[in-house]
Amino acid sequence: MLVIRAALRNDMDLLKTLINEMGEYERLPVSITEETLARDGFGPRQEFRVLIADLDNQPAGYTFFFNCYSTFRGRGLFLEDLFVRPKFRGQKVGDALLSRVAVVARDEGCFGIMLNVLGWNQSAIGFFRKHGATLLEDWKTARFDGDAVQALVARE
Repeated sequence: MLVIRAALRNDMDLLKTLINEMGEYERLPVSITEETLARDGFGPRQEFRVLIADLDNQPAGYTFFFNCYSTFRGRGLFLEDLFVRPKFRGQKVGDALLSRVAVVARDEGCFGIMLNVLGWNQSAIGFFRKHGATLLEDWKTARFDGDAVQALVARE
């Protein structure tokens, strides 16, 4: 039986494991700690929400999302991660996680759900397209981090 549930503070070890597995799959380094996840997800200022999918009492995947805002459209949700462990793929776990995030978006009056997907990840692109997502081909994701942030700060 598939159960989608909100993550709890005592799920941080599991969440960190799932994030590490996703990072390995996407070939991206993971530096976040369980302490940071606990602080930011369950502290006085909740920065994100997590849903965990349990299939037959085994952790099968998770989704990680937070509030975002568009000056053009208003309140939305940003889907940071949607990950299903390989042995659970093809069993509708990802469908259920994405649908639950959509319920949150609807219930909170959001315009929709935004996300990024890696260009090489054709299975993820296909998954999101199958569910009606529009890929914004004209938009590029930009990021300031590390030295770039410090250089901007130095200009202040």
